[in-house]
Amino acid sequence: MHNNHQQTPPASPYNSNAAATTTASKDNSKATVCIILATSFFSFLFIIALPSTSPIRPLTIIRPDPALFPNRPISLTEIPSAPTPPSIAYFISGSAGDSARILRVLLASYHPRNHYLLHLDLSASQTERDRLASTIQAIPIFKAAQNVDVVGKSDYAYPRGPSAISSTLHGASILLRLASDWNWFISLNAGDYPLATQDDILHILSYLPKDLNFVNHTNYIGWKESKKLKPIIVDTGLYLLEKEEIFYATQKRELPTAFKLFSGSSFTMLTRSFVEFCILGTDNLPRTLLMYFTNTPYSYSNYFPTVLCNSDQYKKTVINHNLLHVAFNKTFSTKPLSLKPEEFDAMIQSGAAFATHFQFDSPVLDRIDQEILKRSPGKVVPGGWCLGDPANDTCSVWGDASILRPGPGAKRLKKRIVDLLADDKYRSMQCRYE
Repeated sequence: MHNNHQQTPPASPYNSNAAATTTASKDNSKATVCIILATSFFSFLFIIALPSTSPIRPLTIIRPDPALFPNRPISLTEIPSAPTPPSIAYFISGSAGDSARILRVLLASYHPRNHYLLHLDLSASQTERDRLASTIQAIPIFKAAQNVDVVGKSDYAYPRGPSAISSTLHGASILLRLASDWNWFISLNAGDYPLATQDDILHILSYLPKDLNFVNHTNYIGWKESKKLKPIIVDTGLYLLEKEEIFYATQKRELPTAFKLFSGSSFTMLTRSFVEFCILGTDNLPRTLLMYFTNTPYSYSNYFPTVLCNSDQYKKTVINHNLLHVAFNKTFSTKPLSLKPEEFDAMIQSGAAFATHFQFDSPVLDRIDQEILKRSPGKVVPGGWCLGDPANDTCSVWGDASILRPGPGAKRLKKRIVDLLADDKYRSMQCRYE
């Protein structure tokens, strides 16, 4: 026994305790990360599943004004001269201090046929949120059309984290329950702005199949693998009421083999059918990808392209262009700069429906209002439904919201879309593996 003791000496108490402490620390660290990741995912699902009572609406139900939506008798002999205009569901979001910018985007993109949901995230005070809702309810056309709501139970939406996906899906689910007649879903932020009137956009979309999803996407990963796909993050916007920074776990993970990853832009134009597929569908793919992207940095620009391109049902519906002009400066800085006159002309002639990364009250926005949208400060963009006196307020008298008066913006947008769809060349750009 003495010989055995000398041949295999016991570890010293100090070394034994140190080893145990190290092992326990690693186990506790792994357990903590697992708990946080699980909490983030279930918080993600909970936020998406919040009930449709979130919008701030008047307690009394007011029907839309019949002047805007007249009841037309259906005639079997009447041959329509143009297709029925579609409807777009807009989710317009911002942070503290963005209520004026959100209102401006709303006025610039307004049409009675559309539906609008405004969202000020939790960094904004409830007072600012209530003030925005009161402003909306005081504008006659919004009250008449009953198509603008403000989210009352807000979320945090960090651009670098998956809480942006959660907030967008939550907004889309509310819009699904608020209105049954919209065809496309567009998420805007306070820095976006339209480059065409809604009459222009709705006119062109009325001639397109209603199953086209406009989403920038690529399967090329490159440098994003180590910077944006392998790191594991915890987005505190999913489970904390206080605004905290996103933090990174020390561990990294391998890329998935069960599905192909695609990256793209955070701006998309999605069909109602696809939005229902992501939120209400029985296919497990959207939820599987939610689980993956819940702890992935910059996941918002990856989620929708990845779902679309891994779905046999929807991958043939993707147009690899989101109809957005990005006004970045040439140094690739994320800081937006005022556009020079020559850049303004190029932006308009691009045929894009929207542009992004505008500064607050940028002079470029004033120029868009004056030259492109023909919109006066504090007013909506005139359209075919506006029957008032142009000398005063064109939209003070309302007519049929189905009447569109497209202008030069429709021609630019038509040219852009024709270029995208010509000769079926868009099919070679659909969900292509590089």
